[in-house]
Amino acid sequence: MTAADEVAGICADLIRFDTTNRGEGVAKPERPAAEYVARLLDEVGLPSTIVESAPGRASVLARIPGTDPAHPAFLIHGHLDVVPADPAEWTVPPFSGEVRDGCVWGRGAVDMKGTLAMTLATVRQRLREGRRTRGDLVLAFLADEECTCEYGSRYVAREHRAFFDGCTEAISESGGFSVDAGGVRIYPIATGERGTMWMRLTARGTAGHGSKPAPDNAVAEIAHAVSRLASHQWPIRLTSGVRALLNGLADALDITIDLDRLDAEAARLGGVGRLFTGTIRNSANPTRLDAGYKINVVPGTATAQVDGRYLPGTGEEFLTTVDRLLGPKVTREFVNFEEAPAADPAGPTFAALADALRAEDPLARPIPYVMAGGTDAKAFNDIGISSFGFAPLLLPPGLDYLGMFHGVDERVPLDALTFGTRVLDHFLNTR
Repeated sequence: MTAADEVAGICADLIRFDTTNRGEGVAKPERPAAEYVARLLDEVGLPSTIVESAPGRASVLARIPGTDPAHPAFLIHGHLDVVPADPAEWTVPPFSGEVRDGCVWGRGAVDMKGTLAMTLATVRQRLREGRRTRGDLVLAFLADEECTCEYGSRYVAREHRAFFDGCTEAISESGGFSVDAGGVRIYPIATGERGTMWMRLTARGTAGHGSKPAPDNAVAEIAHAVSRLASHQWPIRLTSGVRALLNGLADALDITIDLDRLDAEAARLGGVGRLFTGTIRNSANPTRLDAGYKINVVPGTATAQVDGRYLPGTGEEFLTTVDRLLGPKVTREFVNFEEAPAADPAGPTFAALADALRAEDPLARPIPYVMAGGTDAKAFNDIGISSFGFAPLLLPPGLDYLGMFHGVDERVPLDALTFGTRVLDHFLNTR
C-alpha cells in the first residue's frame, strides 16, 4: 500500500476523533486520537511514546533512526486538537470525516489533521519500503496548539527535551499550499510568525442598583476601552520577512508592488494579497466580554479578552499603544505571551522544500512568507529548533483555503492530499 492509497482514510479517521479545544483547559481529550496515531506507527514497526501533560491531554513522540548518526536530526510536528465547530452552520457534520465532491470534509481537514495524515501516510510508506533519512527523523503529534500549547508543545519541549536532541530545524503547518494568481501558482513557505500577546482586561467600578447613577460603571469602561482598541488603525511596519514575501511576489508575478499603499495593493492582488494583509501591522482584536449577573445590578467588575499579535521588534511599541488606548481605569494581564519565531529563507532547508514542490509541480513558484497567526513553532523555537510552515497542497483555484482555517465547511481535496505525500517524500529524501 502506498501513501496515496491511505492518506484520505487516515485524514477521515483523525477527523472523527472529536478533539475540540475550547481553551483555558476546557478540551476534549486528545488521548484517543493519540492512541490511533501510535497504532499506525506500530503497524509499520515504529515504537512511539504517548505522554500526558494532564489526564487525557496526550501527545505522541517517535524517533526514526537515520543512516548516519553524525547527521543532524529533523523534526516534523503537528497538533491533534481542533477549534470548536457548530454543526448547525455546516453542510456536513463537522466530525464525520465525510468524503464528498472529491474532498474530505470536517473540522481539522485543513487545520491540521490533513497535514498529519500526509505525514503519517508518507512515513508509513517509507518504513514499509525500508527507506530512512540520513539523520534521525523525529515526529511529534501534539495536544493543545489551539490554546496556549501549555499541555502540548510547551510541555514536551520542557519535560521531554532529550527527545529532540540534535534537531535544529523542523516543518509543520500553514505553508506550502498553492495560491492561484492568474496562471501563476504561488507556494508560500512560512519562515516566521507574529508574536502572541493574549490579554485579559479588567475594569473596576462601584457596584450598585441599575436604576441609580453609576459614574464609574465597569461595564461602560470596558466597553469604551474595547471600542478604542478595535477602531485603532495600527501603522504598517515592514519586517525583513514580509519584505522577502513582497519581493518574491513581485518577481513571480512580474509586477511592481507599491509599498506606500499596501492595503490597496492587497485588495488589487486578491488571493495573493491575503498572504500579507495580516502581517504588515500589529493587531489587537477583542474576542470576549464578561460582566454582570442581573439586569438591574451594576457589577463592580467587567472583563474582556483580546487577541494581540505583534511583529518582531515591535513588542514595546505594541504594549505602549495598548496601554494608551485602554486608559488609566483598565488593567491588563497576559493570558499567553510568545515571542515571534523565524527560520532562514536563504538556507538549504528552504531550498530543499522549494525543490520538492517544483519536483511535483513544474509551475510552482515557492516564496517565503510570515504567518499572521501562531503555531507550535514558538515552543520549539524556545529550545533552538526553527520551524518552516510546510503543508504542501496543490489546490483548485476556486477553493478558499485560507478562509477555512477556523471556518465552516472545512475540507481538503483528495488530490491535494496525495500531492502532499509525494512532495513530503521528495523532501525527506534530502534529509
